[in-house]
Amino acid sequence: MKNFWETMKPAVVMVAVQIVFSACNVIYKLAINDGMSTIVISAYRMAFAAATTIPIALIFERKRPKMSWRVIFMTFLSGTFGGTLFQNLFYGALVLASATLVSAIYNLIPSITFILAVFCGFEKLNWGRVSGKAKVVGTLLGLAGALLLTFYKGVEFDIWPFSINLLDPHKNHQTDANVAADTSRELLGVLCVVISCFSFSLWLIIQAKTMEVYPCPQTSIALMSIMGTIQCVVFGFIVERDLNQWKLGWDIRLITVAFSGILASGVMILVIAWVVQMKGPLFASAFNPLMLLIVAFVASMVLDEKLNLGSVLGGVLIICGLYTVLWGKGKEAQKKSDNIEPQEIMEDYEPTRPLLSP
Repeated sequence: MKNFWETMKPAVVMVAVQIVFSACNVIYKLAINDGMSTIVISAYRMAFAAATTIPIALIFERKRPKMSWRVIFMTFLSGTFGGTLFQNLFYGALVLASATLVSAIYNLIPSITFILAVFCGFEKLNWGRVSGKAKVVGTLLGLAGALLLTFYKGVEFDIWPFSINLLDPHKNHQTDANVAADTSRELLGVLCVVISCFSFSLWLIIQAKTMEVYPCPQTSIALMSIMGTIQCVVFGFIVERDLNQWKLGWDIRLITVAFSGILASGVMILVIAWVVQMKGPLFASAFNPLMLLIVAFVASMVLDEKLNLGSVLGGVLIICGLYTVLWGKGKEAQKKSDNIEPQEIMEDYEPTRPLLSP
């Protein structure tokens, strides 16, 4: 049982990560509906994340290698791509589109990460092997599912015997009407999500590179949070100068920034960094499609977003792609652990840097 848990632990914690991120998507819509600026959300989220990760790093990583300017620069890039750009673009997309649509396009991250990981040497295409074909096919299936869910609607149906809408019905009605009438506005939201996906994929690659030269995930994430906080606050005060937007009360605004900052950008980002170090960036990104299914069901229940045939078919393709990629990763891990093909393993092994994939 101990060995089984050690094997399954990365997968289990990544499922927990997607549950937390899904909850963030729902409460973001509530905070935005309440009139909170997305730029302010990003700044407070990174600040709460820094307040969470700094003590964790000081407690659990007391012995760490000497800091270098290269590491500082890489954490600056992490704060830029994994914090400032990703969050501001993602929140902007939530203003322009539904939570389900944004979560659907968010599933481009595994495909983008796979392509970037191949170019950066963290993943090998290995088209001649079954495991290599499985990763490629799984990536394409996930991409096809996300595209199907985005562009094909089909018959709408209700899966719940009751209807709950936590959004302001007047604001929600006006927003939906504007999005339906202005196609360019929705396309802008799609563009924001796509760019944010590239930013998050780049962060996964940068995090993997950082772990090679500075194998202290807690410290690197704490530095990333500090860098992201500085960037978001400076950018926030340049764009949003209304001080009333920066006030927090005992309401949905405080819940949003505290929950997303402490759990999502604090604890969960540390978990992702650990998984990237153990299994590689592709494994970490392969669980993103789960967020789509969670958000789709929850949003249909509490945000009055409609499910349709395209959502179901796209979700099935995405889940099939997810497990195909994981199956391919599992086959690679089995070959390396059992030493089935020692010659091929030696060819793949690069002694100048540690392998991040299992």
